[in-house]
Amino acid sequence: MPTNTAVWLTSPTSKSLEVKSAPYTSPGRNELVIKNGAVAINPADWLKQDLGNMMFGWIKYPFINGTDVAGEVVEVGPGVTHFKIGDRVVSHAASICKDYNNSAYGAFQTYTILLAHMTSHIPSTMSYEEGAVLPLGVSTAACGLFQKDQLALQLPSVSPRPTNTGKTLLVWGGSTTVGSNAIQLAVAAGYEVITTASPRNFDYVKKLGASQAFDYNSRTVVADIIHAFKGKTIAGAYSVGQGASEACMDVLNKCEGNKLIAMASYPLPQPPPKHLVLLKTIFYFMSWGISMWFKSKTRGIGMKFIFGDTLIGNGVGKAVYEDFLSKALADGTYIAAPDPLVVGKGLESVQAGFDIQRKGVSAKKVVISL
Repeated sequence: MPTNTAVWLTSPTSKSLEVKSAPYTSPGRNELVIKNGAVAINPADWLKQDLGNMMFGWIKYPFINGTDVAGEVVEVGPGVTHFKIGDRVVSHAASICKDYNNSAYGAFQTYTILLAHMTSHIPSTMSYEEGAVLPLGVSTAACGLFQKDQLALQLPSVSPRPTNTGKTLLVWGGSTTVGSNAIQLAVAAGYEVITTASPRNFDYVKKLGASQAFDYNSRTVVADIIHAFKGKTIAGAYSVGQGASEACMDVLNKCEGNKLIAMASYPLPQPPPKHLVLLKTIFYFMSWGISMWFKSKTRGIGMKFIFGDTLIGNGVGKAVYEDFLSKALADGTYIAAPDPLVVGKGLESVQAGFDIQRKGVSAKKVVISL
């Protein structure tokens, strides 16, 4: 039996992570185990440490967190037909998903159990560090784009490539991890994409497939985007980042088409209070919610928050990871984006990764090599 080591979050008030032994668990039906080669850090990881039971309150401590992982298959469970020992893969690890809620599925350890339908092959030319940037960005983008209760766009395809739908999607925050994947997935599904980014990232988002990019800091950005949509049918808006949903609502108010905003970011006081000031944050969220609700009702615009793991159980996960992503990565039509910012090696570096990600990075994703 292999020896496993993990990064443990020991209690809701833990200010630091602990690296110590963990059980090695064999896979169940339609599952596999990988030896992890690299993991990536998401805001949800350090927010869980900061907020304790206020976030993902179903989690029981001690707990192994982590969603983004790439590595080598070492064991396959019954029913797994498209993976074998030795395959190089990337996957959305499911430990924080309420339906699993089990540390064996967490990314921040040496060996992780993965769900086969949430796992994709990566080509030999792609490093584990490059692959690890993908999962939660892909999943969150896919939930907002393709779920029937969200924008309900047609699914992406490699072969045959989908015909152009004649519709255009607005992605606010295109250089973020989620935005980078929303652009690529929407283009792969046959949609034109107009996005926002800082000017230094215009070439980056256009490389991902955006047809036009606008500076989100420009005083005229909303008017400029409305002008860009003249004569186009909007497929909806995908918002990432503080203030994005408000701007998207102003754009949708002047456009023809699907007047729905899929929201990937929750409003927080800026800067987000460390070890959350409960009353301040509740007041901020409620006042924001009332304002947005009033605007949405008077303008006839819908808005819905995205939960990045709901695709695990509704068919979108399989359609993206199993049917699309492996092929798209293999033929180079899908880019692992953004680029990894490798900040350390070994599980002991995960806490440092939290601290770096908390400060914010641009067009990069914090990654730990294992």
